[in-house]
Amino acid sequence: MTEKPLDSAPQRPAPTYAGPVAGLPPQTGLTTDTAVFTEAYAVIPGSVMRDIVTSYLPNWDGMRMWVLARPLSGFAETFSQYIVELAEGGGSDSPDDDPEIQHAIFVTGGDIGLVIDGAEHLLTPGGFAYIPAGSQWRIRNRTSGTAGFHWWRKRYDRVEGVDRPDPIIVQEQDIAPAPMPDTNGAWATTRFMDPADLRHDMHITVVTFKPGGSIPFSETHVMEHGLFVLEGKAVYRLNRDWVEVGPGDFMWLRAFCPQACYAGGPGPFRYLLYKDVNRHAKML
Repeated sequence: MTEKPLDSAPQRPAPTYAGPVAGLPPQTGLTTDTAVFTEAYAVIPGSVMRDIVTSYLPNWDGMRMWVLARPLSGFAETFSQYIVELAEGGGSDSPDDDPEIQHAIFVTGGDIGLVIDGAEHLLTPGGFAYIPAGSQWRIRNRTSGTAGFHWWRKRYDRVEGVDRPDPIIVQEQDIAPAPMPDTNGAWATTRFMDPADLRHDMHITVVTFKPGGSIPFSETHVMEHGLFVLEGKAVYRLNRDWVEVGPGDFMWLRAFCPQACYAGGPGPFRYLLYKDVNRHAKML
């Protein structure tokens, strides 16, 4: 199919989103950091996302990626999450050959050309795309220099009588954050999927805390979480521990792992949040 020319990117304020440090630290650097892997949670700080831990995929060109989460006994069960970096012109015409996998993308840098079932889209920083299982899609870096995005993959949990979701193309800046009740706006969520749409078996959101905002109780629930810090800093409770996190850090939380946080300021604390939703628990 001949690719149509892409429309110009919309004129919006250019947001900034944290990403991997890349490169390698000097030999004189200290090896102590906040990296930790437990049975209930893991913290992968941005400081360890270096060139030496990148991966590559077949049928892609000009790409490398950092794998933050993948299905693994004692670790993530429902999803994988990557940070992908594309060189100029890099991408793929066959990103994934498994028709049962659904995908989501959140752009953190550059202009990304995305084609889903023949419909063309241009995603700029803050752009989000949901790609239903079984879709034909391709992706390219359409900017000079490198581009980057988060990429979630999850096997779609089909339910008889429930249609698969439609594609979603939205811009974070165009969505009004929904304040959490009784927080005076100190805690808000930018939702990319409609929570009432039961076709979806996962949600991805941007969670924002104003300085001093908090999760004021120990959340303990069935949803597995992946959290990537986009901006700001906080002290986050993970199971029995309190860990300081900041831009570029990733947290994985097992189902029922207690969590809470205090946003430290001086600016907002924001993170990308993945969770599984809307389906029966699997019987082993």
